Amino acid sequence: MTTPLEELRSELRHFVAERDWSQFHDPKNLAMLVASEAGELVAEYRWVASDAADAHGRQPAARARIAAEIGDVGLALLLLCDRLGLDPVEVMRAKLATNRVKYPVEVSRGRADRP
Repeated sequence: MTTPLEELRSELRHFVAERDWSQFHDPKNLAMLVASEAGELVAEYRWVASDAADAHGRQPAARARIAAEIGDVGLALLLLCDRLGLDPVEVMRAKLATNRVKYPVEVSRGRADRP
């Protein structure tokens, strides 16, 4: 049984192959793609006050743009993981485990600064 992530990865591979784009998808270019798409996501919140960010993300037009940019970031990240032979769920779980040790609850709770 395949997972939704595996199905998406297969669909994305097919999409790229149909367009013969893999020749452009070296790790450097894909990392730059992740960064540029993340920049477009950040731009959706530029000039929005922090205390208004949640409400901004619920406005239908803004929400649609934000969702599209999140989709772009996710696809770019999935392409990079695929090129490097990394399982995105595994690397995120590993990072979460590292962060649990690095930021223990008793030291980090309610703090935005790094302990």
